[in-house]
Amino acid sequence: MAIQNLEATKLSIDGHIATITFNRPERLNAVNEDLTRDFYRALDEITDNDNVWVVILTGEGRGFCAGADINNMRSRAEGDGAGTARQEREAEDSMMSRFSRASHAMRLRQLPQPVIGAINGVAVGMGLSMALACDMRVASDQARFGSLFIKRSIMPDTGATFLLPAQVGPGIAAEMTLTGNLYDANWALEKGLVNKVVPHDKLMEEAMAYAETIAANPPIGVRLTKRLLYKTNLAGLQQAIDNETNYNNQVFQTEDHKEAVLAFLEKRQPAFKGR
Repeated sequence: MAIQNLEATKLSIDGHIATITFNRPERLNAVNEDLTRDFYRALDEITDNDNVWVVILTGEGRGFCAGADINNMRSRAEGDGAGTARQEREAEDSMMSRFSRASHAMRLRQLPQPVIGAINGVAVGMGLSMALACDMRVASDQARFGSLFIKRSIMPDTGATFLLPAQVGPGIAAEMTLTGNLYDANWALEKGLVNKVVPHDKLMEEAMAYAETIAANPPIGVRLTKRLLYKTNLAGLQQAIDNETNYNNQVFQTEDHKEAVLAFLEKRQPAFKGR
């Protein structure tokens, strides 16, 4: 059963299993206001539904999620007049505050049902954070992972500074966040970033098999087990999100951030100046 009135994120429920699908394939499911709105509506729909016992999160098309839609930053990076720049800064700060403080990752961790990430393609930036916020991850052999924030001269967000080192350890987290490199699915499996790698055409079948195994267990016990897994560290995740927001508010004002955004949009190498 598909839930109506959702476009940028789709929700379907089949028996005790709900599937949420990011649905901006033309942008590799990059996060904008529409995707955020529909994603939160889908989570709201699921949260109080006692008939939903397990959730699968995936993306439509070639990407799981390519992070925040960088086109939202174009106007501020190009802004000329003080008034325009101020308006764009306020709009962007509002957008990033909503992304970070409300936090897609926190919503996933607080969801009563366990969430299986079916990582179908690129999962970078905020998309990596949301993959990490899932309780387990099955990756397509076409999946790619990266903490690309540094390439845009911004700080990791959506809880990445908490979730990534907790999942793979501080050394690998430092490598990913400081280099901004892109890694394949087998590397991710080796480092413990994902639970399993499967052929691309078997991804949803394998994710559904995980979901069905969990759904065969007593649902109240499953929900309480998930709550116990995170009960002592949700405060740490929230603190990380607050810290990320504060640091990003600083770096958004730098020339290097504007240069990083324009260089990406203009498909050229950036020229950073350290200011």
